[in-house]
Amino acid sequence: MKFLKNATVLGLILAATSATAQEVEGPAVNWSLSMWGNPRALSAGMEAISARVEEATGGNFKINIFYGGQLSGARENLDGLQLNAFEGAAICNFYHPGKNPAWMVFSLPFLPLGDPKVDQFVRAKMFEHPAIVADMERWNAVPYMSGLLPQYEILGKGDAPTNLADWSGLRVRAGGGLGSAMEVLGATKQTLPAGETSTAFQRGALDAAAFPYTYAHVSFGIADEADWFTSNLAPGTSECGWVFNKTAYDALPPQYQTLLMDLRGMGMDIEQAAYAEQDAKNLPVFRDTMQEIVYSDAELAKFRDIAGKPVWDAWIDANKDKFDAQGVFDAIFAYAQDAAAQ
Repeated sequence: MKFLKNATVLGLILAATSATAQEVEGPAVNWSLSMWGNPRALSAGMEAISARVEEATGGNFKINIFYGGQLSGARENLDGLQLNAFEGAAICNFYHPGKNPAWMVFSLPFLPLGDPKVDQFVRAKMFEHPAIVADMERWNAVPYMSGLLPQYEILGKGDAPTNLADWSGLRVRAGGGLGSAMEVLGATKQTLPAGETSTAFQRGALDAAAFPYTYAHVSFGIADEADWFTSNLAPGTSECGWVFNKTAYDALPPQYQTLLMDLRGMGMDIEQAAYAEQDAKNLPVFRDTMQEIVYSDAELAKFRDIAGKPVWDAWIDANKDKFDAQGVFDAIFAYAQDAAAQ
């Protein structure tokens, strides 16, 4: 587990392992999972699950994560699953919106997912929603575990957009509904893969980039290029989660399937801890090396007014004939209310 070096994250893994240390009998199975980039907070949960599965099965069930796009490019992971090229992959919904239209609900701006506990509950429930499942079935895939991406913030070069009007004309890497929200402000939306974003900054082809705050800005070298960062814009997030090849999953013995599903909570807990620990490390560096932009309550209210409900309504209308878009959207809010009531 290359990424998992922090004591708190490792402590969660050890606690979960000792609490569920029970041998699961079964055949020898070797899985390969496709992932872009390097080991990071997003992959921490799956790394822990991989270690726990191998330990629980006495080494019979091995899950190997291949980083850096070794097995497939970030935009082609669903194609690889459809072709049975590997047994699982991480996917980002906005890399291929046409392939997973219902999943694009996660990228709508200003969803009620700011609280980590609410976010985890909602996404776990949504991964079982019929429309979300149907998106993956078209690619011979099964939704497994959310990446629980934190709220996005934006880092950029050049003059800092200290008020909403300053976003006009900026080229911003942002996908899905978040990108639509930025377009409302007059920005130009770009949907570059994460690994290409730092190079785009270096070439002068990009002014700003929205990423999960703060870990992804560091993981993909954005913090090394940026002059400023927003710290309270919180325009939304997306879904970069883990999915399995359906053929491979269905072929597993029932006890292996149960083991995998029972470990999802542990994996998401570890993801949350990894994100928090990265924030504690990264924020002081951000504030030392970049200009921090903090918007007023009035500016934020204005942004939500013009880029919230209008973007939601447009998404629902554009997808109403493809699937139950209103139902998918409403489910997010219903599950958030359920989580808040617990």
